[in-house]
Amino acid sequence: MNRRQFIERSVAAGLGMSMGKHLLGATPAKTTQLDAKGFFTLGQVDGRWILITPEGKPFFTLGMNHIDPASLRYPENIHIWEDKYDGSTLKWIQESVVPNLKEWGFNSVGWVQEVTVRKWRHSRPFTVDEYRALEMPYCHLLPFMESHQWEKHTVHYDFFSDDWIERCDYIARAHCAELRDDPNLIGYFYSDCPTWTHDRAENKWRGPIFDPKKLESEAGRDELRALAKQYYKTTHDAIRRHDKHHLILGDRYEANAHIAMPLVEAAKPYIDVLSFQDFRDPIQHMDYWFKETGIPVLLADAAGIQRADNNFTRNDGEWYTKVLDGLIENPGCIGFHLCGAYQRNKARRRGLLDEFEKLDEENVTLIQAANEKATRWMSALPSPS
Repeated sequence: MNRRQFIERSVAAGLGMSMGKHLLGATPAKTTQLDAKGFFTLGQVDGRWILITPEGKPFFTLGMNHIDPASLRYPENIHIWEDKYDGSTLKWIQESVVPNLKEWGFNSVGWVQEVTVRKWRHSRPFTVDEYRALEMPYCHLLPFMESHQWEKHTVHYDFFSDDWIERCDYIARAHCAELRDDPNLIGYFYSDCPTWTHDRAENKWRGPIFDPKKLESEAGRDELRALAKQYYKTTHDAIRRHDKHHLILGDRYEANAHIAMPLVEAAKPYIDVLSFQDFRDPIQHMDYWFKETGIPVLLADAAGIQRADNNFTRNDGEWYTKVLDGLIENPGCIGFHLCGAYQRNKARRRGLLDEFEKLDEENVTLIQAANEKATRWMSALPSPS
């Protein structure tokens, strides 16, 4: 079965759900993986898309984003870092991050990098040893390009240049070759909210990657398809040279910005999931994109924000509960990653813990209850045959 047939059958499966037609048991999916045995993959269980664990169990990823130990290294709180965790990131992960995430009902880590300074690049990713210390599922972002809508410094790449192909292979060698045998790795993200056909005030100087005015003609749409195919093919091929096992989660599109359909069409053969950021209406947008494409969707970064005193914000637990319930009703959605952070810093000023590890009990209690409800639903799904 080729990729187009796979997509058409996927769409039919999604439509079948609305008509009350269910697939009993589990059906494995065709993915970009060359060897998925012993690693996370995709399948269908009772008519819905779901991740499948290396052990063959259905898995809906409930992830926390933005986990940065630098939040414990301010002058006023570094004593906690030194006295409680012996200045060790590994000890902090094992004794703080993992127990708390599991207590709060999260079953994965979506993306560890965090805001450091507004409109600048995020913090570094975890090392291989730090990921191993998690001993739980996680996703990793590959920095092929830095065209994030929140980043104001980086120029666009020429995707048809030899330099771009060389960069893709370097990124894959540097990241994938180290992570390729880790069964806890779910898959790879690319750029965070790339500015394919939109921009923001802070990066208007560089403009979007592709001029959206060109989309008014068929020639322009063909030009975007060719450009996007080159991007997604070179990134895909670089990964598969060094990692045959893990899912490709692709760019994390901004659901509230313009997303050109020719871009998505060009991406389809080279990714496994459509990933999105959405702080406005994720239930509606995830439903739309699954119905339009038949590709499994992941809400990879989202949060409802409550304004609070003392110049910080809180994650809205009621919003989280509503969104998670809605996503579970979507037969194409495979997970929800909360735009944390784990612990707030002075740049974003948002986190389930404050700088002194005080818990936002009100909202965490709601988030925990929602995650536990989702876990019970997940546990009741039939195991793949």
